[in-house]
Amino acid sequence: MSAIQPPKPVERKIELEPHQILLKPLVTEKGVHRATRNNQYAFQIHRDATKIDVKKAVEHLFDVKVLKVRTQTRKGKSRRFRNKIGRTSDWKKAIVSLHEDHRIDFF
Repeated sequence: MSAIQPPKPVERKIELEPHQILLKPLVTEKGVHRATRNNQYAFQIHRDATKIDVKKAVEHLFDVKVLKVRTQTRKGKSRRFRNKIGRTSDWKKAIVSLHEDHRIDFF
């Protein structure tokens, strides 16, 4: 009887640098509330980035200790421009929880 094997790591054709993984911080009213209360920060990230990539990038760029990363793939919205219907592109969001001793200052 064979044992259950862990999944094989995903092979990518390109390696992303930390500054390519984190595209921009999401500074919203809800994000500021999360940062002050729960020590969680939101970032728009590269669509091919994994949770492990995001954790390494945040720790490298901001010199903090990351506890947990949660990701979401956000679907684009329909937009109208004059008589044409268009669509915004899909994007990926990461919510990063930090150790209670660490903070990130965006301002």
